[in-house]
Amino acid sequence: MKFKQSDGLNQRIERITTTHLVVGIDMAKETHVAQATNFRGIVLSARHLAFSNSKDGFEKLRRWIDELQQKQHLNNIIIGMEPTGHYWFNLANWLLEQRFSVVLVNPITTKRNKENRDNSPSKSDPKDALVIADVVSRGYYSEYTKQAHFFQRLRTIMSDREFWVSNCTRLKNRISRWLDIRFPEYSSVFSDWTCKRSMASLYEFPVPVDLQGMTAAEVINGWRKHMKRAGGTSGLEKAGQLIFYGARSIGETSAVHEAKQDLRRLLDEYCRIVEILEKIEQDVLTLLQQIPAAQQLRSIHGLGPIFVAAILSGAGDLTLYSHGRQLLRRAGLNLAESMSGKRKGQVVLSKRGDASLRKYMYLATLNLIGSNPVFRKWHEYNVQVRHMKKYRSVFKLIGKLARIIVGIVQRGESFSPEKAVFQDRAA
Repeated sequence: MKFKQSDGLNQRIERITTTHLVVGIDMAKETHVAQATNFRGIVLSARHLAFSNSKDGFEKLRRWIDELQQKQHLNNIIIGMEPTGHYWFNLANWLLEQRFSVVLVNPITTKRNKENRDNSPSKSDPKDALVIADVVSRGYYSEYTKQAHFFQRLRTIMSDREFWVSNCTRLKNRISRWLDIRFPEYSSVFSDWTCKRSMASLYEFPVPVDLQGMTAAEVINGWRKHMKRAGGTSGLEKAGQLIFYGARSIGETSAVHEAKQDLRRLLDEYCRIVEILEKIEQDVLTLLQQIPAAQQLRSIHGLGPIFVAAILSGAGDLTLYSHGRQLLRRAGLNLAESMSGKRKGQVVLSKRGDASLRKYMYLATLNLIGSNPVFRKWHEYNVQVRHMKKYRSVFKLIGKLARIIVGIVQRGESFSPEKAVFQDRAA
């Protein structure tokens, strides 16, 4: 399909002909509900179909569809559903294996169209299924296709990484809270408590009372249980600072034994998650080596492996994109504006897309502005010459990054700074 929204919508509408049976399915954890209409929205089923989320239920749906097709003399079928939660995965993949055409409807679209037939805000599973069928018949859907094996693996592993990163962040916040209560002066010694010397200190001397009467040499000996090079000039300096601030600490001193046990459990869990994340990153690097597009994206200086993996896991096969605008729309980074009469609303991001892809496109652009000379030059030009606000320049560069990503993959080439600068001057 073309990348323009209006062209794409027209093509989706034209795809549904007089020979099509349109099926809408409302998804749930245990029992799904289906309704069927023709291309004009006329309901063809005498009653909705409720079927279980099981192989028997899927076969029941297929028999129901076959009966409707034979009765109504319809040769083609298109099945729409909402991608809510994770309940739709198994049914959608099973339907694809049966060679049915499966499309996805945005839940917001369903919500905003539920009053079209009865002018009522009432909600039920059969009504939602009928609304989905209506929305599909008007072309408000997106095609669902299973990604290639590599991209499925990448999406799974990056989803797993997001879970463990979230857990790691919560643990780090919990440990920071512990230090603020028990040893608030600790940050004056170690600005980053995750460094090796700091971790050794937290295991051996977590509370100020543990440092009373100790010398710098004794502190260093305690560190040697957890690190090889504990001494030296920097070691003596840090040990002295730790003893100094420990003697003047205003931290909480009650229930010390229980607090130390709590911290040790938190530190053990933090170290375990760090090891998990390191293993995941190694798996990501191994997987990226098997994806040709990943090597092309890595040619953009500053676009690290995690950014590349996150973009590919969210966008899928970039060879299927014809323009960077499609990537922006998938991430919900396309612009939306509200206008009526003389009123002109503020232009904002639509945020109707993959939130994880949107986040990593934004973070990747920030990183490129800081580390890639070409993107830094573009940013400086936008801010200093075109007098853009910094955040507007960042989002403009997100669009440029999307076009570059799709362009180099489509042409099968690596990123060329000279060519990028030339294009910028021509623009």
